Amino acid sequence: MKPVKWGMLGVARIGMEKVIPAMQQSDLCEIVGVASRSAEKAEAGRAQLGIAKAYGSYEDLLADPEIEAVYNPLPNHLHVPWTVKALEAGKHVLCEKPLGMDAAKAATLVAARDRSGRLVQEAFMVKCHPQWLKAKALIDEGRIGEPRAASGIFCYHNTDPENVRNMADIGGGGIMDIGCYMTIFSRWMLGAEPKRAVGLIERDPGFGTDRLASAILDFGDGRRSVWTTSTQLAPAQRFTVLGTKGRLEVEIPCNAPNDRPCRITVDDGRDLVGGGREVIDLPICDQYRLQGEMFSKAVRGEGELAMPLDESIANMKVLDALFASEKSGGWVAV
Repeated sequence: MKPVKWGMLGVARIGMEKVIPAMQQSDLCEIVGVASRSAEKAEAGRAQLGIAKAYGSYEDLLADPEIEAVYNPLPNHLHVPWTVKALEAGKHVLCEKPLGMDAAKAATLVAARDRSGRLVQEAFMVKCHPQWLKAKALIDEGRIGEPRAASGIFCYHNTDPENVRNMADIGGGGIMDIGCYMTIFSRWMLGAEPKRAVGLIERDPGFGTDRLASAILDFGDGRRSVWTTSTQLAPAQRFTVLGTKGRLEVEIPCNAPNDRPCRITVDDGRDLVGGGREVIDLPICDQYRLQGEMFSKAVRGEGELAMPLDESIANMKVLDALFASEKSGGWVAV
């Protein structure tokens, strides 16, 4: 397959340190250039990544006919507008999560995609990782019986006022940053869409962002998911699915390491000390590389998108319901 030629909007840390370096390891992705709002930052990014081109504006990158696909890791409030501009410029777009500030804004990408005839996908790299594909396969084959409940936790500690995650007006806060993952996992592993949601949210008095949030998602028919996220607690990640015949746990669900195997634990519940416990090791891989490869294959018509746009919009609707629940103090229909 001929490699897809990529450009990146901005010099966000996630792109500079994780996504683009991983894609550079693949024969399916050719990173052509990086753009910034200043020529100096663009040149520094170009030099750091060891790529050919630096653009002193986002517009200059989009105007380059050599660029086929764009990676958009800009701050959350810029995801939709610059993704639309990229699509209108004839580029395919892999846009960081969350796709938009709310579901309505994310849904505007449907028309932009259809007008342009180009692909657009939210960058949920976890949808490409073998540990999650294996987890879903185990559930679907009945390894834990009927999945009825899920629980998750994702926390980190960040009180930097200059960090975009602590800026409420541009989409900062834990739900948008990491609650989106917990929602994806819940919907994916339970194989259904929640009917209603309730969110208990505590906000930082200075930042105004949600620094501690707990959610209950009710899928109906006795299926629930409960998860907690925080931007100001000790780092922790886990996700567990409970079924009628056992449980399945993904040890590092989001920031899966690329230098060691990942582990899934399956326990048939015969006792509480691990008598029925099996640990499944997954081969070492880089989920960001896999994400870039899967999207590039889709661009060439040789594969499907890992995260279709309608699924991203459905996920955003759950996040919207959690914020609405904060205001209403009760359950909100999704």
